[in-house]
Amino acid sequence: MADQEVDWTSHAESRIHEAGLKKSGPRGRVIESLAGRDCAATALEIDAELEGVGRATVYRAIEQLEELGLVQKVDLGGSAFGYEKVDPSGHHHHHIVCDDCGKVEPFEDEALEEAIHDIHRKGFKLEKHEVTLHGQCQDCR
Repeated sequence: MADQEVDWTSHAESRIHEAGLKKSGPRGRVIESLAGRDCAATALEIDAELEGVGRATVYRAIEQLEELGLVQKVDLGGSAFGYEKVDPSGHHHHHIVCDDCGKVEPFEDEALEEAIHDIHRKGFKLEKHEVTLHGQCQDCR
């Protein structure tokens, strides 16, 4: 397991403890699933991966993690939202989505981040941001 995954997992466990929530095996499995991912996954994708954990439990765990600021909902188009871990360091990426097949690719762009952070010059205080680009992947073109 990569250091970033361990750091996020430890951070998540600490936040859950601080919130007064009891340790839960199924929620722990959802955390492990999210920790092992580089990008967003739908609740149904996580559910399909976790044998023996009920769908309602997966949704409830994701909701709790979102309320604690540990995961964020990502609008990837289509019928279901994606969820991905929020890095405690603030490091994040954005998404490119193929509107034909649904493929999602993460991307990072330093110039884009600088432009977004320069928004404060216009009098806005940004709390968070999400950039999702839509188009067709190479396979669908």
